[in-house]
Amino acid sequence: MTKIDDEYQRWRKQSLEPFTQEAPERKTPFQTSSGIEQPPLALPEGLTSEQTKAYLDSLGFPGEFPFTRGVYPNMYRGRFWTMRQYAGFGDAEESNKRYKFLLSQGVMGLSVAFDLPTQIGYDSDHAMAEGEVGKVGVAISTLDDMLRLFDGIPMDQVSTSMTINASASVLLALYIAVADQQGVSRSKIKGTIQNDILKEYVARGTYIYPPGPSLRIITDIFAFCNKEVPQWNTISISGYHIREAGSTAVQEVAFTLAHGICYVEAALKAGLNVDSFGRRLSFFFNAHNNFLEEVAKFRAARRMWARIMKERFGAKDPRAMMLRFHTQTAGSTLTAQQPENNIVRTSLQALSAVLGGTQSLHTNSFDEALALPTERSAQIALRTQQIIANESGVTDTPDPLAGSYAVEYLTDEIERRALEYIKRIDDLGGAVAAVDAHFMQDEIARAALDYQKDVEAKRAIVVGVNQFTTKEAPYQDLQTIDASAQRRQMERVKAFRSKRDKAAADKALADLRSGAQGTANVMPLIIGAVKARATLGEICDVMRSVFGEYRS
Repeated sequence: MTKIDDEYQRWRKQSLEPFTQEAPERKTPFQTSSGIEQPPLALPEGLTSEQTKAYLDSLGFPGEFPFTRGVYPNMYRGRFWTMRQYAGFGDAEESNKRYKFLLSQGVMGLSVAFDLPTQIGYDSDHAMAEGEVGKVGVAISTLDDMLRLFDGIPMDQVSTSMTINASASVLLALYIAVADQQGVSRSKIKGTIQNDILKEYVARGTYIYPPGPSLRIITDIFAFCNKEVPQWNTISISGYHIREAGSTAVQEVAFTLAHGICYVEAALKAGLNVDSFGRRLSFFFNAHNNFLEEVAKFRAARRMWARIMKERFGAKDPRAMMLRFHTQTAGSTLTAQQPENNIVRTSLQALSAVLGGTQSLHTNSFDEALALPTERSAQIALRTQQIIANESGVTDTPDPLAGSYAVEYLTDEIERRALEYIKRIDDLGGAVAAVDAHFMQDEIARAALDYQKDVEAKRAIVVGVNQFTTKEAPYQDLQTIDASAQRRQMERVKAFRSKRDKAAADKALADLRSGAQGTANVMPLIIGAVKARATLGEICDVMRSVFGEYRS
């Protein structure tokens, strides 16, 4: 047996072990409809030993550094990605009903959308919240809101992703307080907070505090969760919104990883160990329309991050080098015209994420260019994932497009161009300096303008919009928000304040103020404040008074 055969057999044994332990529901052997067995790793026939070595040296094995081919040896042969559906609207009761519906339909994890006041740290009865309560997500101002949101949902069995950034510390504190009340050990709760403030300055705009204090809060969360909530992903470094703002695929990778570098540097400066906090970093990418480019993008990002963590930051634990990521299909590609076409767009985008090795996936609903999804459209979106997982056969082989000339070329080229961007950001002094210089914002704006010009000139075809158009009646079957939800929510917040022990809440807020003014980790103080029944807005106001507010 040659050395190459030894390496392959070693990897093959490793790839099959998690299959027997984690996912007995998967069929084995993996066969096509014609009875052709799918090997765990496809190798070309007829190669000499030297040619095989060169082939494997260039591609590597799934589950091994630099993880181009996936972070786990067996990938979806062991278990599928986590199927999430991003949801939240109105008040906590309405959103709780939608979560229970999605769980009944086969969703594997929850993904919470918060309304704009919650995202920027205002209670539902604040003047700044008027007209926005419950509109683009669920309104959460109090511990009682969070208890209603997760009523009847076992927090030790369901993982929860929360798309929240500037006020992420407060929402995480509320989630932990609910788990404590449910009697669920903090060591057992699983999930992710997005907690990526840099992309808010660059692409999205839901920031509160300046970069310095924001990075302090983020590293406080890293340190706290490392000790108290070890299975929680403390950040989801997000390229999704960068892409939604109009960036190219290369810019999405480059700017996201540049932000990741900044967070690692901040954590190291705070005295944290890279092999410890690095294991809980996660990423969030967009799945766009150019199918092969998207597959290559995910592979390139994974390889780049592994090398950055190992070579730039000295990580030794392979788990700290892994780029584990969630994917959402591209909202910006959804069209109000001929909205059913969006089902096809979402299917292609979702398939690219699976072929690119995602760990978690949300598929957009076809009506989202017009309104929040209905139960029917959300179910179709979930069924899209389930069909890919169970019917397509693409999950039977890790990284099935490896070795394709087009995919390997695009992977290499995306990496080369993204590294050039990262060097330019480093030369500016890093991600925060690049934000201050408006470098990334300007690059994204130029890319967005170029694409818009291409659409208007029909150099880029958008089916149903600038080509293959039809005259049709407006789509009618849309989700509506209960008009009384805002009033109900405002009344609840006021009642919550009136019934609490005001002295206890005031003391907890004073303790938070003192800790924020010093060097204390703010997370235990925020948890203390929510348990003393301080509201989200009150907690954020205390930190506003200490840290100030960011102005672009």
